[in-house]
Amino acid sequence: MTVLYEDNHIIAVNKTCNEIVQGDKTGDIPLSETVKAYIKEKYNKPGEVFLGVTHRLDRPTSGVVLFARTSKALTRLNDMFKSHEQIRKTYWAIVQGAPKIPEARLENYLVRNEAQNKSYIAKPGAKEAKLAVLSYKTLVRGDNYTLLEINLETGRHHQIRCQLAALGCPVKGDLKYGAKRSNPDGGICLHARRIEFIHPVSKQEICITAPVPDDALWRALITPLQLSPQGREKNPEV
Repeated sequence: MTVLYEDNHIIAVNKTCNEIVQGDKTGDIPLSETVKAYIKEKYNKPGEVFLGVTHRLDRPTSGVVLFARTSKALTRLNDMFKSHEQIRKTYWAIVQGAPKIPEARLENYLVRNEAQNKSYIAKPGAKEAKLAVLSYKTLVRGDNYTLLEINLETGRHHQIRCQLAALGCPVKGDLKYGAKRSNPDGGICLHARRIEFIHPVSKQEICITAPVPDDALWRALITPLQLSPQGREKNPEV
């Protein structure tokens, strides 16, 4: 586990594609429990450690996950995530091929199939359809794959995966949404790259960036971005 940021009220870690944020039917140890154990040992905490889950990432997705260390922070962060007004989430995705339009805003209505754990593009007005909005731009285009940056305006189920697949550019490794083959690690090339928000207690502006997975394709595609030692883009307009 890699800790990206921590203070008395919040902690952010870089999730791998093999971790789950909260416990599920698999019985695997969730990231939340790993973080609790870290806090308990580091600060020699007696008894149960409080840790609030503020948002989730799909299991095959990597990147920054933010937890609350106090109930005050949890309540305020939950409200911020619901409103989408004070929190900005940026994702990076490696997709097959390249979008015909290098930069665009996508608006689609999505319907979730619970049995398949999958979302589909639907017509406006369709039963249980919800509007999904995101913006993407091309960062680096390779021979077979393209690195995109995505900013969410809504938080729908599998929104990025579904909307990019509808463009004909499924996320690499995402068999559920049309990728040609799986990734060796079982994950997909979708990474929660950055989260920006107003601290729930101090009210300071916080920006947390998660380094991309240590993988040959990721390394090849981010090389033109000339990242700083902190992992941020020196020249994001490539």
